Amino acid sequence: MIRTLICTLALGSLCFAKPNIVLILSDDQAWTDYGFMSHEQIETPALDKLAAESLTYTRGYVTAPLCRPSLASMFTGVYPHQHGITGNDLRDGKKLVSRSDPKGAKLHQTLYERFRMYPGLAGELGKADYLSLQTGKWWEGDPKQSGFTHTMSHADPERGGRHGDAGLEISRNGITPIRKFLDEAEGQEKPFFIWHAPFLPHTPHNPPDELFEKYKAMVDSPHVARYYAMVEWFDQTCGELIDELDNRGLSENTVVLYVTDNGWIQNPEKGKYAPLSKQDVHEGGVRTPIMVKWRGHISALLDESTPVSVIDLAPTILKVAELEVPDTMKGIDLRDRDALKARNTVFGADHSHDIRGIDKRADNLESRYVVHGDWKLILHNHENFPPPVYGGTRNGKENNPKGDPELYNLIADPHETKNLAEENPDRVAELTKLLDAWWDGSETR
Repeated sequence: MIRTLICTLALGSLCFAKPNIVLILSDDQAWTDYGFMSHEQIETPALDKLAAESLTYTRGYVTAPLCRPSLASMFTGVYPHQHGITGNDLRDGKKLVSRSDPKGAKLHQTLYERFRMYPGLAGELGKADYLSLQTGKWWEGDPKQSGFTHTMSHADPERGGRHGDAGLEISRNGITPIRKFLDEAEGQEKPFFIWHAPFLPHTPHNPPDELFEKYKAMVDSPHVARYYAMVEWFDQTCGELIDELDNRGLSENTVVLYVTDNGWIQNPEKGKYAPLSKQDVHEGGVRTPIMVKWRGHISALLDESTPVSVIDLAPTILKVAELEVPDTMKGIDLRDRDALKARNTVFGADHSHDIRGIDKRADNLESRYVVHGDWKLILHNHENFPPPVYGGTRNGKENNPKGDPELYNLIADPHETKNLAEENPDRVAELTKLLDAWWDGSETR
């Protein structure tokens, strides 16, 4: 059995095993697109079972509606304007910076080093002798430089290193690397941490034929059918991983956490995302279920009211491992429901796809949001991105072309169809103060 026994020297004291930790990260999936979230067509039996066995928050939020900054926040427990990863790619002036030319490599290395100034999950768990495996999405250079003991991604730009390279094969082509890692962890009798970030249901939407045919018979758009099929394929791969833990007898001492990196609403007309989803701070871009399962230690519960954030993941994982949480991590242990209810507030921001420079944390800021209880306020940054860049279209009409403040009651209107800002100026002012106290949109490090 994979374990590390931690014992005190006092006579009669008890030994206990450090729990293993598996963090499952979906890639580009809407918060609605699960059976347990009552989707009428998509079937996700493995994730439905995980949700039923977990402390599950249906009102989870990412710090950014784009994968790289969102994942960086999950790993460090801090926001993009702090760790500096505000977009996916890097610009120097108007030009995209290549990772392979000398100047570009130096700029990227500086960005990685500043990211690593913040304690991250793999390094902190390594202090307790955890073995750690990186699979799937990873943007921040060589994963071993961020504390992973085992990696799938090489991050060599000469061999296609960008956002995961060889690691992106996980789950799309089985989980053999995970099986080999589990064998090694068992042989060394050490606890393990797995960063499982498969390139699913992310494009390319090339699901197994039988899944595509299944959903093609249900919907009119082949693009939607392919996306739905990708979600079920991803669910199957999650089941494969969880079954592997069960078959090895690891489930009793393994904590499984689940979250998605950002939302996705499929465009029915083409193989792209629709407005108000990815790269947008509306619910379709930033909301996700967040689950924590630890059989025998965490009671299963479906919480449909408390807003929680992905910055809560890192402190939760470290506290589960009985490690000290670094001062940089301000999130709350997801097991502490009283503290989460008392906070009742989460924040996030959308920056443009490209970072505008390694020293420019605010130059690509587009929008900020705060969720406080039932209410959500979105403020757009006219200084960097003047109207009408906001929101695309909704039902064939331009959504908020002037970039006005947007206020929604998410309980009454979870899909944000009615902007209540004009009739609630006091609430807009109150939430604006909360948002500015979190981050006012200025440069910070």
